[in-house]
Amino acid sequence: MSAAPTTDVSRRIVVPGVPAVPASPGVTRVLDDVLAFAFRFIAYPSPEAAVAHALWIVHTHAVECFENTPRIAFLSPEPGSGKSRAMEVTELLVPRAVLTVNVSAAYVFRKISDPAGLPTLLIDECDAIFKGSKSDSSEDLRGLLNSGYRRGATAGRAEVTDKGVGVKDWPSFSPVALAGLNRLPDTIMTRSVIIPMKRRKPDQRVEPFRRRAHGAEAEQLNAEIATWTESVASLLADAWPDMPPGVEDRDQDVWEPLIAVADAAGGRWPSLAREVAIKMVTDSKHRPLSLGVQLLSDIRRVLTEDRIQTGDLLNRLHQLETAPWASLKGEPIDAMFLARMLREYEIEPLQLRIGGLKTRGYLRADFEDAWERYTRVTPGEAGTAGTAGTPGEIGGAA
Repeated sequence: MSAAPTTDVSRRIVVPGVPAVPASPGVTRVLDDVLAFAFRFIAYPSPEAAVAHALWIVHTHAVECFENTPRIAFLSPEPGSGKSRAMEVTELLVPRAVLTVNVSAAYVFRKISDPAGLPTLLIDECDAIFKGSKSDSSEDLRGLLNSGYRRGATAGRAEVTDKGVGVKDWPSFSPVALAGLNRLPDTIMTRSVIIPMKRRKPDQRVEPFRRRAHGAEAEQLNAEIATWTESVASLLADAWPDMPPGVEDRDQDVWEPLIAVADAAGGRWPSLAREVAIKMVTDSKHRPLSLGVQLLSDIRRVLTEDRIQTGDLLNRLHQLETAPWASLKGEPIDAMFLARMLREYEIEPLQLRIGGLKTRGYLRADFEDAWERYTRVTPGEAGTAGTAGTPGEIGGAA
């Protein structure tokens, strides 16, 4: 992806890494045009990311046709990776864009209720809102972003009026794009298409972006998207797209509107969208594990007998070189930490008899249900002492 896309006289979009086909009757060129425009200015980490972004942009124009509106999150480990540029380009192509930083839940509630129409919220530097924060304001915003991906969702709030204190249900459904460093709360991550932005390589070129130079072109493209989505609104509202293998549960909620858009567009887009969904969903399974799932996975690695004394289990966990248990926040984990974490998965320490002595410990059988639900190992590795395997989160997320 080292060059900007080109367009020949037949309007065939040529984007490196993305199949190109000539126009044909009944096939819209809107998605191709969105892809080509965004690709000129954004150094995407992969062709799949570019396709997902184009699909997400178009879906915002028909968001009220869908049961869900996935968030899109441009995340990176370092500044200067193109996140803000992606948001600037997105702002020009979505309906009623509201680009902001350090936003409050109260502001978002009122914007979503604006009589002028449903906005598309673009929240830049969102890591500053959630990083290390458990304040009421950040939790309110997290809850709003979580609930608002489903149509009809509301958030209840007490409201003081001249008649006293009443209650009001604020609508929360709205398309949202986010940009920030590192990770977001897991509940937002699982409702999002994740674009892992990276700094450009020396040979990766993009066209300089200037709103005053490219605004008119973007405005025309925005209008074309709106016209097309309006023409297929009934088709999108009634769509039940066939989902590709492995895209299910929460991932299906995220990708169903985007695949419906691709199906309505026709041409290469139905197959391309499904290939991208499979690739991006598969990649998302390799994201860092939650601390609880990592603990379950590591216990699965070291626990080979049918019962174990708490101290022995802790010693084995401490000895894992690639795990944090020997120095979590500067201290090795202890029996209290272990019991507290495992209690979330309905696993409790018991009074056991091991080696003829009464002691506190755990039964392997009590872990089986949680292992099956939250972890996995490659075939043949389960129950093998000291085998790392490749654990990963599976199934739906909260």
